[in-house]
Amino acid sequence: MTSILVCSTPVHGHVTPVLAAARFLVDQGHAVYLLTGARYADRVVATGATFLPLPAEADYDDTDMDAAFPGRVGRTGPDGIRYDMTTIFLAPAIAQAAAVDSAVAEYAIEVVLAESLFLGAAGLCARPRAARPPIINLGIVPLGLKHPDVAPFGLGIPPLPGAAGRLRNALLTLVAEKGIFAPVQREAERVVRAISGAEPRGFILNWPSAADAIVQFTVPEFEYPRTVIPENVHFVGPISRTQPSDTPLPRWWGDLDDGRPIVHVTQGTVANRNFNDLLLPTIRGLAAEDVWVVASTGGRPVAELDGDLPANARVADYLPYDRLLPRTSAYVTNGGYGGVHYAMEHGVPIVIAGTTEDKVEVSARVAWSGVGLRLRTNSPTANQVAAAVRRILREPEFAARSAAVGASIRRSSGLAGLEGVVLAHAKGLRHAA
Repeated sequence: MTSILVCSTPVHGHVTPVLAAARFLVDQGHAVYLLTGARYADRVVATGATFLPLPAEADYDDTDMDAAFPGRVGRTGPDGIRYDMTTIFLAPAIAQAAAVDSAVAEYAIEVVLAESLFLGAAGLCARPRAARPPIINLGIVPLGLKHPDVAPFGLGIPPLPGAAGRLRNALLTLVAEKGIFAPVQREAERVVRAISGAEPRGFILNWPSAADAIVQFTVPEFEYPRTVIPENVHFVGPISRTQPSDTPLPRWWGDLDDGRPIVHVTQGTVANRNFNDLLLPTIRGLAAEDVWVVASTGGRPVAELDGDLPANARVADYLPYDRLLPRTSAYVTNGGYGGVHYAMEHGVPIVIAGTTEDKVEVSARVAWSGVGLRLRTNSPTANQVAAAVRRILREPEFAARSAAVGASIRRSSGLAGLEGVVLAHAKGLRHAA
């Protein structure tokens, strides 16, 4: 049995995959402690892990980020990203690191797992290796490691081969680090010094490169190629695979048996406050098409969809993906990393919106890998969605490419691969002791 501390910022899209990892490790017999926000205490306990609350100065309610952080209202583009990085993710880092130190001392923690925006881990990684337990980065967003072959993370710019691409990437990196995000980096350097007493190791978003391991929850076919992948990067496949679901079938399920293509649209369970972002444009744009449009509200009441639905639309709050995706012809999404992998696991081609947070990088990889089409907006029009879906259904290359990536996903080790990395580092620590 290994004593493991799992760390997550108190944001739903980060906590949810981390909970899946914690549950798996508990099921394998490990002692798991999960450090995150108070709002998630019950969900942590339900995994079998021990809940450890973040200090008050590192916790917040993510159900309404603008209410929790009034200063972010109205900020968009680089200004919005700078604010979020400095105020939401960097400001709690010193308190996060102190909480990790306390847990390590109290529970004899052997390995620390931290998702990429738990920035207290950046300061911990700057400490001498003998002064901390092994730290493993959980890659629940696309791989953001700095490299000459790729543009800076967060811009959503795909690779450009050859010398021209490397020159472009170098210039973009210079502008990003020394220009756009210079204020963020100055604050990050102060925070890392406060935690570690050492000078920071490069740009803050590249901190996972200093971790003992990076467990990336995808397959190589869905990640940009680099001439050299660091040895500490482990591709294990998605954190969650489609499992048999106990979600009841909606009463209209039998309607889907008439042979028409099924187009599934979802805004997930987080960015689903405004159905006009994606659900309604998809439903309206495909109203005259000879397809079924099957929408999931992500838990919100179906009655909140405005107006009458077209005859070819069917809606439920949740849907059993193990039953739906094998018969789906196109998947329309706003860019969640997990949902995209569910679609590819079943060879479903993707139409993807989403330009915020890590979604811009997920969208870019969908287009680059050939598994789907990128809409380059958070709120596409009905015509934009309809045109993309028609092309996806007309051109079989997208489904073929998604199926190829899906085959790699089905061969991947998943959370068993994470456990293998954890055990290797715990064993190394014991040998060193």
